[in-house]
Amino acid sequence: MWWQELLWGVWNGITAWVVLVAHVFGAWDRFPVYDPDRAGNWYDLGFLLGAGSPVLGMLGGRRASGGRG
Repeated sequence: MWWQELLWGVWNGITAWVVLVAHVFGAWDRFPVYDPDRAGNWYDLGFLLGAGSPVLGMLGGRRASGGRG
């Protein structure tokens, strides 16, 4: 179902940052950063949303904390 692929993409996108750092240090070789077996439109969209969420969260937090007094 399309929503399952979307949710897997979001989950893998969010965890991709941790897995990427682990790969840099030579750990967790059995866990891929991106799952090519699930590749498709909905998975790709979810992955991009999940992987972009930390960046979007930091940008939103800076804007909110820099308010005028």
